[in-house]
Amino acid sequence: MTAQLDEEDVVDTEVDPPEEEPGPPEPTGFFRPRRVVVALGVLAALLTGAGTWALVAANDLRSAGAAQNSALVDTGRTAEVSAAVTSALNQIFSYSYDKTEVTEQAADAVLRGEALETYDRLFAEVRDKAPGQKLVLTTRVVHSAVQSLDGDRARLLVFLDQSATRVDTNTTNAAAAQLSVTAKREGGHWVITDMAPR
Repeated sequence: MTAQLDEEDVVDTEVDPPEEEPGPPEPTGFFRPRRVVVALGVLAALLTGAGTWALVAANDLRSAGAAQNSALVDTGRTAEVSAAVTSALNQIFSYSYDKTEVTEQAADAVLRGEALETYDRLFAEVRDKAPGQKLVLTTRVVHSAVQSLDGDRARLLVFLDQSATRVDTNTTNAAAAQLSVTAKREGGHWVITDMAPR
């Protein structure tokens, strides 16, 4: 005897596969491993390039003339020459009509070469005219900048304020001046070898 099975009586023998455990999520966006490696490589190349450029630039600066200018790095020596030139100019460009010899002695102590020759010529006129005009000149350096300092030689730009008073008329005139000054160290002291108005 054969039994017939209706479709309804057929038992489904197919088995669903077991569900898999979920793994870590798939990386998305920028943080995919390949992109991270590429980004790190590009960053390393950029840093290497920047480092190379910095080394070349530093070498250029060391070999340039600016690096040989001690005024940029030797603050003690720069201050020393600036103070010496300031003191010298305040003395030699300040005088009283009745004591011109004091100013001349100061000039002999701080001026050399062409600077002394030029000063002596100009001060000869002052010595002749100052007593008649009863002139008193006061000079004050308001700023001095050491432009270059190379060994025992220096170049400076100096700004001065001057006040001239005629005692006989009691009148005063003020003026400002700029000088380019060349100085050298001689016997442990800075002396002025050249100066020119600017």
